Amino acid sequence: MTKKIFRLLFLPLLLIAILPGCTTTLVVNYELPVEFRKPEKMTDFIDQHKKHLTGKTFFLDPGHGGEDRRSKGPEGKVVEADVNLRVALYLRDFLSMAGANVIMSRTKDSTVSLNDRSMMANQSNADIFISVHHNAPGSSADNWINYVSTYYHAKETDYEYEPMEQDLARFIQRDMAYAMRQSGGLGSFDGTYSDYIIYPGKGFAVLRNTTIPAVLVECSFFTNPAEEQRLAIDEYNRIQAWGIFRGVSRYYRAGFPVISFSGARKINNRESELTFILRDSVGILQNSITVYLDSVKTENYSYSPKTQEVRMRVSEDKPSYIRIIAANKNKNFALPFHFNYPEK
Repeated sequence: MTKKIFRLLFLPLLLIAILPGCTTTLVVNYELPVEFRKPEKMTDFIDQHKKHLTGKTFFLDPGHGGEDRRSKGPEGKVVEADVNLRVALYLRDFLSMAGANVIMSRTKDSTVSLNDRSMMANQSNADIFISVHHNAPGSSADNWINYVSTYYHAKETDYEYEPMEQDLARFIQRDMAYAMRQSGGLGSFDGTYSDYIIYPGKGFAVLRNTTIPAVLVECSFFTNPAEEQRLAIDEYNRIQAWGIFRGVSRYYRAGFPVISFSGARKINNRESELTFILRDSVGILQNSITVYLDSVKTENYSYSPKTQEVRMRVSEDKPSYIRIIAANKNKNFALPFHFNYPEK
């Protein structure tokens, strides 16, 4: 059986045609996003989002590499580690064009341990961590399976769950899937997943051990025969990166509350009242506010919609650790907010 590979535009992603008297032909193609066909539209999109991304710092983590090059496509045309790196480098370029700062766990085929990836990210003080991967099914699954997915850490019932990470995952997933013309699979309504789906109660090490907001993207299955052909094409990797970039850009443009400590007022020798400001132009969704005191959910606080202030009392006898979660009326959650009183 002979195989001919063609790159076609503006046609269905995969077509297998068997005609009388002809050999089987695998037609592999992808559709160019409008921003690739009309460069002025790419420039316009980047310019429109510069004000939201300028000055932000992103830590990009191309998965695997160096000593970890075992994951390959069925024909050996792509190595996952290499494709991860190409997509991450293109994502770096798009973010840089929009005025963002970018730090990477690796920029070449080198070995970086899981612990080092998280440590580097935590020390970077970056705003967002994005780990870039490509997927493979379980040993008993069909190698023709192919979809894109984005992971966030933990589940809603867990203390370490950060709802804004799921928000970010949704924005990235939507635009990545659209740019690639790929579905999000059947295991999730919107293509985003808790990493507990893969490792119950633990999740991915790079998400679990990274303290800055973090997501992990699986940009399709390198084990799919047709997808392997696409992943070997540099332009297709750039399209993948463009989709992730669009999602990140639209996430920041959508906006989210900003939480800050306003001050403390001593009530008596035993207690002080702390004030926190929840700023958002569209207003705070009051029933979204959750306050933790020393890792325990508490109802001992007050919120004023007029001033957008949360007030709570804490003991002067011992240090207090406060965590506040809140969303705006567009249902976008604030970045993680944790506060020690008195401040360290």
